[in-house]
Amino acid sequence: MNQPLVSILMTAYNRQQFIAEAIESVLASTYTNWELIIVDDGSSDNTVAIAQSYAAKDERIRLYVNEKNLGDYPNRNKAVSYATGEYIHFCDSDDKLFADSIHKILSIVDGDPQFNFAMYWPHSNDTFTLAGSKALHKHFFEQQFLYMGPGGTFIRRSFINAIGGYPTKYGPANDMYFNLKAACHSPVTLIPFELNFYRRHDGQEINNRFNYMYNNYRYMRDAINELPLPFTANQLEWLHKKNKRRFAVHLFNFLRRTRNIKKTREACTHANFGIGDFVQGVLYFKKKP
Repeated sequence: MNQPLVSILMTAYNRQQFIAEAIESVLASTYTNWELIIVDDGSSDNTVAIAQSYAAKDERIRLYVNEKNLGDYPNRNKAVSYATGEYIHFCDSDDKLFADSIHKILSIVDGDPQFNFAMYWPHSNDTFTLAGSKALHKHFFEQQFLYMGPGGTFIRRSFINAIGGYPTKYGPANDMYFNLKAACHSPVTLIPFELNFYRRHDGQEINNRFNYMYNNYRYMRDAINELPLPFTANQLEWLHKKNKRRFAVHLFNFLRRTRNIKKTREACTHANFGIGDFVQGVLYFKKKP
């Protein structure tokens, strides 16, 4: 087997309904110098057996089965650890790779020594690259766009390893923190086409609005505190208070919709969000710095 240029990573947990179609989409790619790494996270259905049947027929497909369930983003990091290609792309086991997407992205980034990180940009028909500082300023003060999930990105493997992979403490919002961290350390190449068909269904974490609510506050708070964002002290203060205001509004709307005081308090506990934070968020109306 030749050294693959692209490692396509497919994490799986109880995806017997979709994984065959996902694997078939990779096999149908017009680009062929890839390895498909499937990492099962302890499925209790036929996911592993289906994946094994494909791995037995194509040496480019490698299957790993975790001894215990790691969870979504720890499992993504595990998949990265098995990769050998120069580039990383995630095609989840309930999605499908578009046939020409790897060819298209490689025609843009391969051979560019400055390339580290690309992301789908739905607002233009052009491909362009922003310096990390400009991307971050645009995201925070003009138009939020650094929110694509792993399937909407294409990453140099050495880069994802250099910045420590995905965080694992923000539930479904781990990718959002990662994207901000990536932009702190690299230019961002924005591409006008999707790499995967993203399937929506009931079994996805994106449907867990309660989990997203408090984790969105947590990852943003920590990103402002921890990452080397290229902003002034006044801008960082504004972002902190804006984040508190957003979470306060979400808490109010959640309580109004559910009438569930216990769950609302639970969200505050998860977020370490106190009365002072709530008041500060509600009362803060300052314009952008």
